[in-house]
Amino acid sequence: MSPESMHAKIAGTLRDRIVAGTLSVGGPLPSEAQLVEEFNTSRGTVRQALAALRNEGLIEGRQGQSPVVRCAPMGQPFETFLSFTAWAEQLGHRPGQRTLEIARRGASEATAAALGLDPGDHVVDVLRLRLIDDRPVMLERSSFVLDLGMLLFQFDLDAGSIYTGLTARGADLATATHTIDAISAPAADAVLLEIEAGGPLLRERRTATTREGRPVEYADDRYRPDRVTFTIANARTQRLAVVRDMFDPGGNPWP
Repeated sequence: MSPESMHAKIAGTLRDRIVAGTLSVGGPLPSEAQLVEEFNTSRGTVRQALAALRNEGLIEGRQGQSPVVRCAPMGQPFETFLSFTAWAEQLGHRPGQRTLEIARRGASEATAAALGLDPGDHVVDVLRLRLIDDRPVMLERSSFVLDLGMLLFQFDLDAGSIYTGLTARGADLATATHTIDAISAPAADAVLLEIEAGGPLLRERRTATTREGRPVEYADDRYRPDRVTFTIANARTQRLAVVRDMFDPGGNPWP
């Protein structure tokens, strides 16, 4: 095996152990010497693998020291990435939500285009404020096709993850596409997120589809950038993963 293939194999193995929890967040990785012995390779190849994981934001620590696991890749499985609740709990924090609106109404032009509907076709719109440890983090706007959206009236949206409630009722949520950009906070959003109007927000627009490719949800989620960031991590042998990172109001990793 070439050195390039070997360092990719080492990085992939360690990445899998982090995802599985075998190497826990805050805990150390094996030392360079231990990895050299385990994989029967050179110290330089091990360092290349560790550098790749550092670049992905999964580990931290200087060369020559045993690195520490910084975070586990989020978004795998699919439900974990889509579920704000699962993401927060995975990081050891208390998620919360307040449903501000749920209504059946005609689809906007943007929603209709994303869901393959005609403008004015009925959808179910949901507006929720998402919290971490009682602090506002994200404003969630979702529009569901009518047959799926009507399921939302069957359970308490403030009890936790919408996706958990939907999948428990047989909803087919298989894939999603995500577009991430930055916008200025409209006045109404600023009040709910407790920031100044016109301040920056990270926006994630998402279209979720069934296994057969039918669009069933269009979402427009808006995050406070001082409390959440997105990290995009990829490798030749891994699927692309978009990772949400949580920060405190001072811009430091959330304790």
